[in-house]
Amino acid sequence: MSEVDRKPRLWITRRLSDATLERAARDYDVVINYDDQPGTADQLIAASADFDAIIPCHSEHFSADVVAQFADRLRIVANHSVGVDHCDLPALKKRGIVVTNTPDVLSDATAELAMLLMLGAARNAVAGDRIVRTGAWDSWSPAFMVGKQVTGARLGIIGMGRVGRAFAAKARGFDMEIHYYNRSELPADQAKDAIYHDSVESLLEVADFLSLHCPATPETTNLMNQERFALLPPGAVIVNTARGALVDEAALLDALEKGQISAAGLDCFQTEPGGNPAFSAHDNIFMLPHIGSATRKTRDAMGFRALDNLDAFFGGQTPGDQL
Repeated sequence: MSEVDRKPRLWITRRLSDATLERAARDYDVVINYDDQPGTADQLIAASADFDAIIPCHSEHFSADVVAQFADRLRIVANHSVGVDHCDLPALKKRGIVVTNTPDVLSDATAELAMLLMLGAARNAVAGDRIVRTGAWDSWSPAFMVGKQVTGARLGIIGMGRVGRAFAAKARGFDMEIHYYNRSELPADQAKDAIYHDSVESLLEVADFLSLHCPATPETTNLMNQERFALLPPGAVIVNTARGALVDEAALLDALEKGQISAAGLDCFQTEPGGNPAFSAHDNIFMLPHIGSATRKTRDAMGFRALDNLDAFFGGQTPGDQL
């Protein structure tokens, strides 16, 4: 087979959806990591000499040091994720490697999970499940497991991108008053009467519930620290389905113990996988293992979006999600 006719060689680093793998096998000379363990630095470096393209997940880390050791063959990294904080974009650009992601398609699934976490944290889901599951439910009174009502409350959203707007749309079904902080104010057709704040601090002061939907960057690392937790109304609930780096976890525990916040719903942590063992002692922390986009529909859509980007690139076009 000539170089022109040769199918591009593709490494898929994790076990993606069956539909994605079937399409990839049809169109590419593909190697799939059926063991489904994160790709190591050594594997990424070796793959750069053996593959024209890689579809990685957030579990593979393209640091500047790793990218500096790449061979010249690798031409595109088509991420199976929206976030790209696992990629050193300047280092990859310097090597002439195109980087893409998968926006849009996971917004609703992640927003659904944020709603689950907000409701579960507010209404004592962890303690309630444990009491029933262990057979400890043997009494009731009007004072039993009283939680925080969502309907009509003020919701603060930090990061009003695709996921933030999808979450706001769902929260309106609970008649919540939507407030948001974003790098810039949204046009009216996107804001849909949500109230804009030009600082995080201003937003926090009115947020009975706070949901984080911004990317992890050097500027947003530990965005929620001790000083900012103290600005929330007493008894506020915080939800994080974005990135663990956004929350100073020691400050979160301190705010819980002081009663500054009444509960937290978390799908991401500073250490992943694993989470924070100290959180396990607190029934008012409702936790899930970073599964915001984990629906069958969304997993297929993410895989197809990554493949769409590869198809465009190898077809001589600019991928729609090139960063």
